[in-house]
Amino acid sequence: MIRVLLADDQKLVRVGLRMLCESDPEIEVVGEAGDGREAVRLAAERLPDVILMDLRMPGMDGITATERIMAARPSSRIVALTTFDDDDHLYPALAAGAFGFLVKDSPPAALLAALRRATAGEPPFSQAVLERLVRQAVRAREPRADPAPELPWLTGLSPRERDVLAMVGEGLSNRNIAERLHLGVSTVKTYVASLMRKTGTANRIRLAVLAARHSDVRRPEAQHVP
Repeated sequence: MIRVLLADDQKLVRVGLRMLCESDPEIEVVGEAGDGREAVRLAAERLPDVILMDLRMPGMDGITATERIMAARPSSRIVALTTFDDDDHLYPALAAGAFGFLVKDSPPAALLAALRRATAGEPPFSQAVLERLVRQAVRAREPRADPAPELPWLTGLSPRERDVLAMVGEGLSNRNIAERLHLGVSTVKTYVASLMRKTGTANRIRLAVLAARHSDVRRPEAQHVP
């Protein structure tokens, strides 16, 4: 069974999420929280496998709750639930330790699949959220008068790995990258896994943000891959 904790200040949303989760015989809802403080308490008491966390809640918000839950139990899998006007909360949630991101209007099947992916250790995310995080990372680049020295981990990447990393930093999916580089999707997945290991990033979301914040990840002779 996949044990799930729901945290959202709107009861109607929690009821809908509970009904959806309980439609799957392999998922059990072990608790509901209406604010961040209650989410922290229930996370410690019920030890859920996955926590669906709304970022905007009264009192203690979802970002603070995520930070406190991760401090007490670093192995927690917290999937942040966002809306399309939640951009200001995405980076703080990522920094707090969110394991994945989903928009609230995701299809029911996508949400159930996300719970399984999170339980299996694969960060779930909506492509739209990843693209917004990448855009924020690009905007956050600080202008530099002089070229920055190459990052230590960057020098250890192969030319193809640098190409893949740059495309991850553009917010492209594995399938899009495979099409651009004329590779198989499974091959791209292998590259992404290798890149996460070499860069020390915990998941694809953090890898994409890292790449987006460093404009020099692509090899100079491959600035325009067809």
